Amino acid sequence: MSIYSGLVLLVCLVSFLLCIWIVIPAPIFSLLPLSVGTPEISPWLVVINTIIAIALTLAISQNQSGWAFRVALSFSIAALILSTLPLAQYPQARKNADQVMATVLGNDALNAPKVNRSKVRSKPFILADVFRGITPSPVRETLDIPFANYPNGVTLKMNVYRPTEVGNYPAIVMIYGGAWQRGDAYQNAMFSRYMANQGYVVWTISYRHAPTYHFPSQIEDVRSALEFIHQHAAEYETDLKRVGIMGRSAGAQLASLAAYNPSPIAFRAVVNYYGPVNLTAGYYDVPNPDPIGSRSVLTAFLGGTPDEKGAEYFSASPLNSVRPNLPPSLLIYGGRDHIVMSKFGKGLAQALEAQQNKVVFIEIPWADHAFDAVFQGVSNQFALYYTERFLAWALR
Repeated sequence: MSIYSGLVLLVCLVSFLLCIWIVIPAPIFSLLPLSVGTPEISPWLVVINTIIAIALTLAISQNQSGWAFRVALSFSIAALILSTLPLAQYPQARKNADQVMATVLGNDALNAPKVNRSKVRSKPFILADVFRGITPSPVRETLDIPFANYPNGVTLKMNVYRPTEVGNYPAIVMIYGGAWQRGDAYQNAMFSRYMANQGYVVWTISYRHAPTYHFPSQIEDVRSALEFIHQHAAEYETDLKRVGIMGRSAGAQLASLAAYNPSPIAFRAVVNYYGPVNLTAGYYDVPNPDPIGSRSVLTAFLGGTPDEKGAEYFSASPLNSVRPNLPPSLLIYGGRDHIVMSKFGKGLAQALEAQQNKVVFIEIPWADHAFDAVFQGVSNQFALYYTERFLAWALR
C-alpha cells in the first residue's frame, strides 16, 4: 500500500470515527463536545463525505486504486449514512413540534402574527445558515451591572441587551447553566443579541456556585436579581407586565423554580432548555453512560445525598412546585441527552398539564445536552424557531 493510499484510508477512517458520535453518547466528560457537536455540524459532514465517496468511486471505477481505496470507500459510505441521520429525523420532529404548538397555543403562534416577520426564522431549519452562520444585528449592551454583594468580596453582576432604538419592551430574564458550578452572565451572548434584535430586553443574571455555596443560595441570588430588575425596569426600558424567564440546564432548574413560586416579577412565560426538574429521581435514575457524574454534581449542589438532604432535594425540584395557574411553559429537550434525560422533561410537562397549565414539550430526537452550543447548528435552529414564536405569543 502506497503512502497516498494510506492517507486516503486514514482520512475516511477519521471521518467515520467522527460521525459515530451522532449515534453514540459520550462516556466521559472530555468526549462530550463530540457527542454534542457532531449532530449539529452534520450537514457539513454530509457534504464532505459525499465528495469523498464520489471521488473514491471514480478512482475505483477507473482502476486507479487498490484494496485500500475500497476499504476507504466503505468507511466513507458508512460515515455518509451516519451524517444524514439528524436531517432524516427532522421532518417528523417538525411535524410533532408544529402539532403540539398548534394544539396548545393555536395556529397563530406558529404564524408569529404579533412580531416583525422579517426578523423571525421562516423555517425550523435553513441549510444555508449552517454554512454561513447566524449573525444578529448590533444591539445596545450594558455589561457588568452589580446587583448583589456578599462577604469575602463576592459580587454578582448581570448584563442587559437592548434593541438599538429607545422604547418600552417585553423582557427575557436569562440564567446560564454549568452544573451550578461554573459560568457567568456572558454565556449565550449570541442568543441574547439575537432576541434583543427581535425587540426584547434580555437580562442575563449570575449566581453563586457550588460546591462553595449550596442550595438555596442560587435561588436566593436569582430572587435578588429579580428584585433589582423590578426596581430598575424603567431605567432599562423593560415592561414588567411582559416578562419571561429562561434557563439552560442548571439555569433552567433555577428559572423554573423562580417562575413556579412567588416572585418579585409576575412572569408570563418560562422557557426550559434541558433542565433538571426532579432532583431526587435524577440522583437514583442516572443515565448510562453518565459523562458528568450526576450524583456527584447533585451532592455538590445540595450538600449531600437525598437521604441526607431530602428537604433540599424536594424544594429544589421544579416538579414539586407545580400547581394551577402557572405561566405557560416551553420545554425543549434532546432525545440523546445523557446528562438530563428527556423523560424528566416529559414528566414535568405531564404534571403541568394535569394542573391545567399550558405547556409545550418538544423533543429533538438527534440532539444531546447543550445542543445550542453550536448556534447555527441543526438543533439550535430548530429550538430558536419555536422559542421565538412561543415568546412572541406569550409576551407580545
